[in-house]
Amino acid sequence: MSIHGIDDEAAVTQAPAADQPGEIETKTLNGMRCVRSRYGVYLRARWTDATFHFCVFGRYGRVLSDLLDQQRADFTFIDIGANQGLYSLIAARNPACRRVFAFEPVASTYAYLLDNLLINQTRQVTPVNAAVSDTDGSAQIAVQIGHSGAATLRHNAQLKLSASTTINTVNAAGLQTLLAAARHCIIKIDVEGVETTVIAQLADAGILARTQAVFYEVNEKWTDPVAIELQLTACGFNHFVRSGKDSHYDVLARRHPQ
Repeated sequence: MSIHGIDDEAAVTQAPAADQPGEIETKTLNGMRCVRSRYGVYLRARWTDATFHFCVFGRYGRVLSDLLDQQRADFTFIDIGANQGLYSLIAARNPACRRVFAFEPVASTYAYLLDNLLINQTRQVTPVNAAVSDTDGSAQIAVQIGHSGAATLRHNAQLKLSASTTINTVNAAGLQTLLAAARHCIIKIDVEGVETTVIAQLADAGILARTQAVFYEVNEKWTDPVAIELQLTACGFNHFVRSGKDSHYDVLARRHPQ
């Protein structure tokens, strides 16, 4: 997960000085030290991670959280690049949310996702320890130390203080099985530069045909926004609203204005 206008490589050093533990509610739940995010969900404390700071202090804005909170008809949330589970938890607290599928490939981050599901007593979330890719098997992912949200399958990624780890991958065939019952989907895609690959797999699996909205991140350093829009337009999405500024922003794609 990234924040508008802050490069992933610099995010750790640019975390606001005002973001201090003393300013927020903390407690121990299920034996774990937890922090109440400004989005209203509890997260296991991880102060050395920039992404955790952004989740706790509400730095991702309100577009997607409001969309998830305001749903009244039944829906399924598909969280691709779930990280610690912020948006999966927000979706799951809405009684209209029938199921959540949270994809997080990096083992260390996935462990925090599982802890956060336990802390919030969330039962309708299916966690998936895999990345969506064009192959079914495994791959190497670059992980930035101190910023879990910068992990990427992008080739030639140049992250500061980075390491590489092996992850599981799932393609369209696997998605067809896993998401067979998903209907009226809202999808979040935060995959640091491989958005077109993910969208292609979702389309091939027939998932986009059952989707009402797609929320995705764009960083024009490594993402072609026109290519993504063409893919989604071909799948019936014709209304695109951008939030953020400069070359790093989010887009909410829908089938028609609402």
